[in-house]
Amino acid sequence: MKRAACFLISVYAAAPVILYLLPWILGHVIFCHFLKFPFSVDLSRPADVLNHTCNFYLSPEEGVSVGVWHTLPASQWEGSVGRGPEWYREALGDGRAIHHRVELVKILSAAGYHVLSLDYRGFGDSTGEPSEEGLTRDALCLHDWVLQHSRGAAVALWGHSLGSGVATNTAVKLQDQGSAVDAVILEAAFTTIGEVVAIHPVTKMYMFLPGFESLIWSILQMNNIVFASDKNLQTVSSPLLILHSEDDHIVPYQMGLKLYEISLQAQKQYKTDVQVEMISYSADLGYSHNNIYLDPNLTNRLG
Repeated sequence: MKRAACFLISVYAAAPVILYLLPWILGHVIFCHFLKFPFSVDLSRPADVLNHTCNFYLSPEEGVSVGVWHTLPASQWEGSVGRGPEWYREALGDGRAIHHRVELVKILSAAGYHVLSLDYRGFGDSTGEPSEEGLTRDALCLHDWVLQHSRGAAVALWGHSLGSGVATNTAVKLQDQGSAVDAVILEAAFTTIGEVVAIHPVTKMYMFLPGFESLIWSILQMNNIVFASDKNLQTVSSPLLILHSEDDHIVPYQMGLKLYEISLQAQKQYKTDVQVEMISYSADLGYSHNNIYLDPNLTNRLG
């Protein structure tokens, strides 16, 4: 028993030292790209999990290949009448075959949308190593591809969790280039990645240690991992929809609410009438972090 206790204490005490000596570990923990889920899906064969979906690859830069699934609107493969002007939704997440993302794609396709689902570099069968700059570059590359093939249709960025930070980064970049995206949808979005890391149960175990919190923030800055959606939304001029469940156990609901308040303040400051909306889901629904797709009125809320 004493040996086991000593071992646990040693492991606990070693964690801050390991982080200090090997700061790249924190980036790997944040991205978790080394965990390849789901194991059984051949990403080159999307038809195994999604109807009328093709797989292809883009090259955001030399030596990097990212996988993309393009799911057609159901109206195009069922021969029914479409819903009018087509929309293209770029789904930004960290796994195009993960169950809740596949279910969301099915819902959007049935509602008449083209959906482009991206695996960032290092995720799925995409090559390269993830970084904030790299993930943003991947999203920009996909957006360029969509603009070239959308025949003038409206294009929206849909970012979930980590993808919400990529989406706001991408929206700012596009706006700076003079081509603001038509809409931004943020699902389970955080303010900054550092604030998510700081409230993680494992991190909170060490917060009482002098200097540990500053160590975390310095490592994030050293690795250039910020994903500052709170700062980004101070300038984003595109229509914005925020979706957040009150029982989100990974990204607290208050973060989504703060982003909404920041966007409203920016709207007032710049005296624009751009649409800014937040839809909150009661904890009683049990949607938590990944299951907002269960909202039976989801597509009607998209406008």
